[in-house]
Amino acid sequence: MFAQINRFIEWADNAVWGLPLICLIMATGIFLTVRLGLLQVRHLGKAFRFMLKNEEDGHGEVTSFGALCTALSATIGTGNITGVATAIALGGPGALFWMVVAAFFGMATKYAEGLLAIKYRTIDKEGHVLGGPFYYIENGMGKNWRWLAKIFAFFGACVGLLGIGTFTQVNSIASAVKSFFDPDTALAVNLFGNTYSWATVITCLILTVCVGLVVIGGIQRIAKVSEFVVPFMAVLYVGFGLIIILTNITAVPAAIVSIVKSAFTGSALAGGAVGTMFVAMQKGVARGIFSNESGLGSAPIAAAAAQTKEPARQGLVSMTGTFIDTIVICTMTGLSIVIAGSWLDPELEGVEITMAAFQEGLPFPAEVGAFVLMICLVFFAFTTILGWNYYGERCVEYLFDRNRTVVKTYRWLYILAVFIGPYMTVAAVWMIADIFNALMAIPNLIALLALNGVIVRESKDYFRRLKNSGE
Repeated sequence: MFAQINRFIEWADNAVWGLPLICLIMATGIFLTVRLGLLQVRHLGKAFRFMLKNEEDGHGEVTSFGALCTALSATIGTGNITGVATAIALGGPGALFWMVVAAFFGMATKYAEGLLAIKYRTIDKEGHVLGGPFYYIENGMGKNWRWLAKIFAFFGACVGLLGIGTFTQVNSIASAVKSFFDPDTALAVNLFGNTYSWATVITCLILTVCVGLVVIGGIQRIAKVSEFVVPFMAVLYVGFGLIIILTNITAVPAAIVSIVKSAFTGSALAGGAVGTMFVAMQKGVARGIFSNESGLGSAPIAAAAAQTKEPARQGLVSMTGTFIDTIVICTMTGLSIVIAGSWLDPELEGVEITMAAFQEGLPFPAEVGAFVLMICLVFFAFTTILGWNYYGERCVEYLFDRNRTVVKTYRWLYILAVFIGPYMTVAAVWMIADIFNALMAIPNLIALLALNGVIVRESKDYFRRLKNSGE
């Protein structure tokens, strides 16, 4: 019976993350790009300037930069390291090209999400902010669509608690630490009928305490931690990626040619059907969407808390998140893997491919490359846990009409899920979380398409005023 259930869950996971949803998300990005007149190209400079320049008289709970870092904390995760490697291993180097293409159009989608998040958010008398897809569905599309907002909130709360925010990330941290400090499980302990490394147990305890101390403090504390950790980890990872590229600079032109060529012709080296152009496109687009979450509706929950009075301005700031996450960080990972050729080793999979690329590409002893990647994995996964806790709490808050008792209960359940995460090995739990994550996107995409006229009007008005002011 359990085998049948697992097969059904796997089928459902492949179905919801299949071609129809990927095409819908890409089509939405292309449509918004056309409607907004290539905004992600024309106003990218302004977006980065606004990212670091906070509004002094804006309303909200955290700075625009803090809101961006909170969103980035959830999107920059193990997928930037493991997911890119998996996409290239299955689809060849061309998958990286399609990943960047998905991110380019996804920037327009992320802009629209950030704009609507500010326009339709609510701020109570105590200054507490609540916004995101559920509010721009209800307030933008009308009260008759509240059922659609409730569906989004339900799936969002499930995603945070059941896997993407907890189990998968905690497992990644525990596995990375164990692989580095105790790969042979020499220091073991028996728990729950199984044998675990002391490295796993100690990591679990430390991680639970750290997560608890941060999430109990709410959005302000999550944003403060994210403002410090996210730039640090991004710079660290990009820095070592640049070292690999610069020390192997002569191999870069060939790597770029391979990426572009195989994007349209497929990669014979990937073997058989795996090497076709379609597979490269499918794996790259799916990985790009999953990495930067453009269209899924998670990032606008954080954007709604930003201290700003201009919806379009926050849309621009939100847009930079997709650029940083995929076009910068995922590209660094992909280039390192293609240059090193580690994706060609059939005995390697997932994070092992990236690990081999770092050990091969960095001009340091192999242990240094392994340690650097372990640190990046730990930070990436830790901040994803924080970001998804915030998303999940806001979803629960909407579902239960701001019932603080229910929200606090969810918070403690979330911390408990982090504690038991390293001991959860049921793959079905992760696939269920993937399904919920995909189902979040459908209500959000419906709202983006329905409100595209509002997005265009707000944008034109803002940029006209900005031009008249001389900025």
